[in-house]
Amino acid sequence: MKKIHIVALVIIAAAIAYMLITLSKDLTTYDTIASAKQKQGKFIHLIAKLDRSKEIEYNPVTDPNFLAFYAVDSLGGQTKVIYHNTKPPELEMSERIVMKGKMNGDVFECKEILLKCPSKYKDDPLQQEKALEYKMQD
Repeated sequence: MKKIHIVALVIIAAAIAYMLITLSKDLTTYDTIASAKQKQGKFIHLIAKLDRSKEIEYNPVTDPNFLAFYAVDSLGGQTKVIYHNTKPPELEMSERIVMKGKMNGDVFECKEILLKCPSKYKDDPLQQEKALEYKMQD
C-alpha cells in the first residue's frame, strides 16, 4: 500500500470514531421517577402520565408562565412537575408526557414537555364508515 492510502484510511477511521462518539451523546434513555430522585440536579428525561386525580395549577391571568401538575410513571412513582412556560393545549388529552428537566427534592423542574397524544387512527366507526363509502364511490 502506498503511504497516501494508509493516511487516507487513518483519516477515515478517525472521522468514523469522532462521529460515533458525537452521536452517542445524543442517545437518550428515560428514567423512572424513583431513579430520577436519585439523580438530583442532573438533566434527565422522564416519561409519565398526567395524574388526573390531582388538580392542575395554571392561571394564565396571574402567571402565564407557571404550570404545576402531578405525573405518575408506569411503575407507580409520582412527582409534582413545575413547568415555567405556557400550558400545552393538549395536556389533559395526552396518553403520555415526555419531560426533560431536573429533580429538585421531590419536585421535577421541567424545561421541555413533549406530548404523546392519542392516535387519530384508533378504531373510530364513523371514520371507517366514511372510508368505506369513499372506496365504494371509486
